[in-house]
Amino acid sequence: MGLYDTYLAVRHRLHDGDPPEHVAIVITERDLLADGAFDTLSAALGWAFEYGAARVTVSVSVLDAAVVPTLVRELRQVDAPRPLVVRGPEDATRDGSALEPESDSGRSTRDDRPDDAPIRITVGLGGKAEFAAAVRELAADVEAGSLDPESIDADAVSDRLVFPEEPDLVIKTGAERLSDFAIWQSVYAELYFTDVNWRDFRKRDYLRAVLDFQDRQRRFGR
Repeated sequence: MGLYDTYLAVRHRLHDGDPPEHVAIVITERDLLADGAFDTLSAALGWAFEYGAARVTVSVSVLDAAVVPTLVRELRQVDAPRPLVVRGPEDATRDGSALEPESDSGRSTRDDRPDDAPIRITVGLGGKAEFAAAVRELAADVEAGSLDPESIDADAVSDRLVFPEEPDLVIKTGAERLSDFAIWQSVYAELYFTDVNWRDFRKRDYLRAVLDFQDRQRRFGR
């Protein structure tokens, strides 16, 4: 670790503010096509847990649906510091068909309880599609008579999302836009946009994001 990285790490350790417990990282399929992109992801996952995170969600936005199976296969093989699970567009809700991680490393976990995995990765699963699927489930339950429409609240929606937990910090590299990421879950998240693209993302960039989070006063919509 370089001198500047060490300085940032010391600032983090001495900071009075709590680090984010749940970190979300938003990247694109083009990011992952760059040389060394998967190594960067593996390193970033390690930094997140090293500096206080208990859970990491990675969202990979995809323009070309044909690349999804390849990305899912490659992401399942990422050298991760904690168990991980990968889900694609066909898993629009938590009750959808499950994708079982295939890994020789033993670090992955089965996908029968995806919300329990410390690392969750979605590939091409947009927030709008996820929310629409949750609404369809609610409508089906109402039509079947198993759900009173008057009882539908925010928790009822959250319970039908793929990964319902809300991130504390969302990191987006290279551009000040989120794309179609977890529109329901991230409504009160702190957003951080980096000046560098994913291929140039370093530990210092991650630490800057964490320190920025620690400096903020969260208002949760108030």
